Amino acid sequence: MTPLLCDNEAAVAIQGALLIVDDEAAVRYSLVRAFRSEFRTFEASSAEEARTHLEAARPDVVLLDYSMPGADGMTLLREIGDSPNAPAVIMITAHGSERLAVEAMKAGAYDYLAKPFDLEELRLIVGRAFERQRLRREVQGLREQLAGEGQFGRMIGVSAPMRELFQTAVRVAESDLPVLLLGESGTGKDLLAQEIHTRSRRARHRIVALNCAALPENLVESELFGYEKGAFTGALTARAGKFELAHQGTLFLDEIGDMDPATQAKILRAVESGSVERLGGTRNIPVDVRLISATNTELQAAIRKGAFREDLFYRLAGVTLYLPPLRQRADDIPLLIDRFWQDARHRHGRAGPELTQEAILSLCHAPWPGNVRQMRNVVEKLFVLARGDRVAAEDVTAGLSAEPAKTSAPIDAASYREAKRLFETGYLTRKLQEHGGNVTRTAAAIGLERQSLQEKLRKIRQG
Repeated sequence: MTPLLCDNEAAVAIQGALLIVDDEAAVRYSLVRAFRSEFRTFEASSAEEARTHLEAARPDVVLLDYSMPGADGMTLLREIGDSPNAPAVIMITAHGSERLAVEAMKAGAYDYLAKPFDLEELRLIVGRAFERQRLRREVQGLREQLAGEGQFGRMIGVSAPMRELFQTAVRVAESDLPVLLLGESGTGKDLLAQEIHTRSRRARHRIVALNCAALPENLVESELFGYEKGAFTGALTARAGKFELAHQGTLFLDEIGDMDPATQAKILRAVESGSVERLGGTRNIPVDVRLISATNTELQAAIRKGAFREDLFYRLAGVTLYLPPLRQRADDIPLLIDRFWQDARHRHGRAGPELTQEAILSLCHAPWPGNVRQMRNVVEKLFVLARGDRVAAEDVTAGLSAEPAKTSAPIDAASYREAKRLFETGYLTRKLQEHGGNVTRTAAAIGLERQSLQEKLRKIRQG
């Protein structure tokens, strides 16, 4: 149906678009007359017709009647709520349908009115709804700007890999697709999962996490699906599982690659059916969750070995995001060091010692096999254990020497080239630490030209 436009097109473009969905022609006519001087107005007599306008016109606000032939307003409301950048929906119900109004609010409606409604009251509600949508667009624009500048929630990074990751994650958060996070231990997969949930339409509900590697295999299933009283020895009461607890929210499955095949099959069944069955139970419990999974395991290799289900992989990997290790984002290390140092000051309530440039340089050249998590721990330890008013390079060397070393890493490498790279990285890092981060003294001590050592260090930082 052709939209009814006001004479002042410029003003209308600023205000936005309003979709009126009602099967009564007289109601649509009166509402179009009431709002066409302020907004681009579209009208639909059914849910089917409304879907066309939702796709083509992308309205900011929808006035939606509950009672319509075919699909009712509640059905359409839930469809709208599932879409990214959903418009604000004002539900219109029959007089005395307070129960339906409450149901609509739970399903995501911005507000509701009962017929017959006061037009001035409706004007106020519609105006507030448009203002909320305008603010949402501004916030989204600021978030995209921050992501481009190197910030995504509590995560920071100005290197090219992190900027690209943040910009993709901003768009992913708006959808309801399942997300698979890949990356080494300590790269921040849990933080990324939390921020994606926070920016999603499910943010008003919970994000529930389960570390699949932290529980024995025989407990993972009961944690995920819950159990009924008497399901096994010790099950004295019934208990909801993580799927149920995350209903309408997000379920974050960490270390998914460590899950046994039997549990993988049950997760696949739950995802495909949209329901779970508790241990010892006989009824299917509907669940609506967004899945975010994470692993540091090479899942494709696990699939080839038969250790991970390929069909589950494709269910989980609606979008795959890779979190680079620190060695591939060396430009971020000084920024992270400063952030963790400021965090330590705030947490411990004191200014603390000065972190010297030599100490920062030594930290920048460390290998960080534990990535950002290890760096954060080392920086805080330096802050807490500092004996004077300055932290020097030798303090960093002492602090890093207490960190557990992965001495078997070169031996376990998949190829000679990788083993050589790991050995060279560890060797040069230790020598730099021994000489307080001084490149010239280190080069002289190990028999390399200074420029040659600088080139090797540059390659190490780039991964």
